[in-house]
Amino acid sequence: MIALSDYLMLGELLFAIALAGIFLNRKNLILLLMCIELMLLAVNMNFVAFSHFLGDGAGQIFVFFILTVAAAEAAIGLAILVVLFRNRGTINVEDLDMLKG
Repeated sequence: MIALSDYLMLGELLFAIALAGIFLNRKNLILLLMCIELMLLAVNMNFVAFSHFLGDGAGQIFVFFILTVAAAEAAIGLAILVVLFRNRGTINVEDLDMLKG
């Protein structure tokens, strides 16, 4: 049987990879969105692991709500990305300075 600490270490590893991806790559919006999604999935895995080992279904129900919000976030983020690419011709974060005052 796999211990709870194994699941938590895997979740920590996934979260650390996503965090490193955000800090190492600040230029491509698609990769930034993917790293944010990976962070959410790492947190969801921890919720499911705790829910399973505690014998409570509340964590798994909470994951469904998080996945719903993550799907909406991804759809809106990709829609904004498409609009930015159509208007500016690039998805490079450094070139997107439209909101500078």
